[in-house]
Amino acid sequence: MEKFGINKTVASTFILILALINMLLPALPAKAADHAESTSVSGDPGADIGDVFAFLNPNDNSKVVLAITVAGFIVPAEQVNLGFFSPDIIYRFEIENTGDSIPDDKIDITFSQQTSRTQPQTATIKLPGFQTPSKKTIFFAPTTVQTLNPAANPFVITTHQSSGVRFYAGLTDDPFYFDIVGFSRFSASVLAGNPDGTRLQRSRDSFAGYNIHTIAIEVPASMLRGSAGSIVGINGVTMRRRSATRQNNGEVVGTGDYVIVDRGATPAVNTALIPFPRKNEFNAATPVDDANGVFAGSIVASLTALGTNPTNIGILANIAFVNGDYLRLDMSTPNRSAGFGERATTPGYTGFPNGRRTGDDTIDVLLFFISNHALTLGDNVNSNEVPLGNAFPFFAPPHQPFESPADDRTRN
Repeated sequence: MEKFGINKTVASTFILILALINMLLPALPAKAADHAESTSVSGDPGADIGDVFAFLNPNDNSKVVLAITVAGFIVPAEQVNLGFFSPDIIYRFEIENTGDSIPDDKIDITFSQQTSRTQPQTATIKLPGFQTPSKKTIFFAPTTVQTLNPAANPFVITTHQSSGVRFYAGLTDDPFYFDIVGFSRFSASVLAGNPDGTRLQRSRDSFAGYNIHTIAIEVPASMLRGSAGSIVGINGVTMRRRSATRQNNGEVVGTGDYVIVDRGATPAVNTALIPFPRKNEFNAATPVDDANGVFAGSIVASLTALGTNPTNIGILANIAFVNGDYLRLDMSTPNRSAGFGERATTPGYTGFPNGRRTGDDTIDVLLFFISNHALTLGDNVNSNEVPLGNAFPFFAPPHQPFESPADDRTRN
């Protein structure tokens, strides 16, 4: 990505990009996702990352909220059967706080076997250990059990007393909002040489009415801070054992080292910019590979085919690949909102690409730059279909089965 003169200083990058967004976007919110973007994760939904979030708790800026969503498109009628976390997967937040592409520490979450539809699984949470790696803090927390009742069960939030860390795991409404069909039709028109912006006027949220598995953790900002000061990079990863054997009793036993199944940071990179034959490869790669330019040629080719000019290719490269693909959060920038209903030009906007909040509408920002500022209205899906929570974990409860003839809110 050197050919576009990318600034390697992370802080300067975010100042530049936020300034560009504020100057150029007429009225955009901010967000995007990565659901089932490759064959490797489509066939392994338990490890399929939807979105990754990193933001200052708007109610207490001394705390950072990290969240990862996986295994989406859960319909309410099936959420009791499907609403569990795979015990074979490590769900990881990689933390980069020295300003390069190499993760410096991690938060690992694993889950016990599900033994009953009416009892919680137990999550094991391993917190960062920058100073004393041999003494990492480990604590345990129950998941939230799902129900087919008209009202969802309350979120079960566990607080680890000595560290002040809070944790949630269970189903929520999928906060991502995006018109998959409209974007696909618009992209096809661009590639056919006849760009048709009307393809983005359906105003239908392809994710409305669906639930997703959510892991959210709130940690003191001091727990993440390193030599890069207030700038921290977050990368979400799911991992399985390299080999698996199916036993005669139906159990699957994993062996060997853990390998990456999926990763997520900057939204929509793999979904929109990595060509199909390389999507599995991208998911199994690392931010170090990004920084070394492994995917740079493919991304530039995709953007060029969509008609993006060199200036905007450079801006998008800055957002996605400065020192590897991480969500870069400046913890010195105050945040007073989860982003719901905001646009990038809203006074005091502090969302994506400065981390990512649950309410940010990143897809409109990305479409604006991919289209060389022509698509000022994005995909015309401008907010989540239900309000998000205003306290940790800042997600909405899962959708419950509706009685006929109530609207189930799906918008396919």
